Amino acid sequence: MTVTEKIDRKHQEDLQRLKGFRLLDDDFLTKCFEGETDCIELVLRIVLDRPDLTVVDVRTQVFVENLLNRSVRLDILATDSAGRKINVEIQRADKGAGRKRARYNSSMMDANLLKKGEDFDELPETWVVFITENDVMGKGQPLYRIERCILGTGEKFEDGSHILYVNGAYRDETPIGRLMHDFSCTNPSDMYYGVLADRVKFFKESKEGITIMCKVMEDMRNESLQEGRKEGMKTAALRMIEAGKYTLEEISEISGLSLDEVKTLKSGENS
Repeated sequence: MTVTEKIDRKHQEDLQRLKGFRLLDDDFLTKCFEGETDCIELVLRIVLDRPDLTVVDVRTQVFVENLLNRSVRLDILATDSAGRKINVEIQRADKGAGRKRARYNSSMMDANLLKKGEDFDELPETWVVFITENDVMGKGQPLYRIERCILGTGEKFEDGSHILYVNGAYRDETPIGRLMHDFSCTNPSDMYYGVLADRVKFFKESKEGITIMCKVMEDMRNESLQEGRKEGMKTAALRMIEAGKYTLEEISEISGLSLDEVKTLKSGENS
């Protein structure tokens, strides 16, 4: 098979994959919602039950750095006209929507919302919203809202932080039931909400949209290859560390890892 034939085959495979994409696929959703306040505004008005909510800013694939510990990448980070910060995560695997992950996302948002010298009262209201393919709570409810409360009285703690799980398997004729139906659709013609259908149709049926999505899939393949190479480099470095015959500088030069990365591996091996 020639190089041209291989490229053409890969392109045809990408087109077939694109047909099966849904808004429940996080890479597809973040591309559809990128820079589009109308789409995320519709979703948030329904799941937060705020018909008057207005989104003033939306960003996708937001990297929130933690210099000392684990950083996070948020699927969607929206800001509404009241200053609320709303993180929306799409999770098809139940494990990816763990309760402690919701807690961590919430804490990472908080840690990056106050400038030095600002009073704690300036901390805006925050939401972490998980839209999951399955009913991860298993209670058959469309929405699960988690709030801190004062034990003994049942009063809400009212610290301005909220976590919400949206059951992507829920179906009925209510707005949330129809929205989750749309999130599972592969065909935009079958969707209830025009603003979502139009965006999905653009990426699945227009020449420009298809070109963008094919580039996204190519970038994802390249990223996976890079990650695979990186793991191979780490494995080689660990073997050299275990052999005890090389200096850290030599391991760095041979493996292709930075000296700091080698030192981190060395520290982990000794811990």
